[in-house]
Amino acid sequence: MKKNMGQSDLLKNLKEKRKEIDLIDQKLLILLNQRLRIALEIGKIKKEMGKKIYDPVREKKILDRLKRKNKGLLKEEDLKKIFTTIMKVCRKSQI
Repeated sequence: MKKNMGQSDLLKNLKEKRKEIDLIDQKLLILLNQRLRIALEIGKIKKEMGKKIYDPVREKKILDRLKRKNKGLLKEEDLKKIFTTIMKVCRKSQI
């Protein structure tokens, strides 16, 4: 970003970036709801099979796969926190 941008240019740029974040948040919300819907279906199948909802081996595999695939700015520690929370919410919804 240019150092000589005026306040109005900076404000315009800030608003544009916030709009981008809002769009990404909307996409994330849609994906999280899709994930939860599938997790609920998995929970029903597990119940029919007599399996426990919590599968620590599966969750570790998911986290390991995501860590390997993460090529962005997201730190491993933060990636783990985010996806552990997502899985916990999905798991609680399966009960």
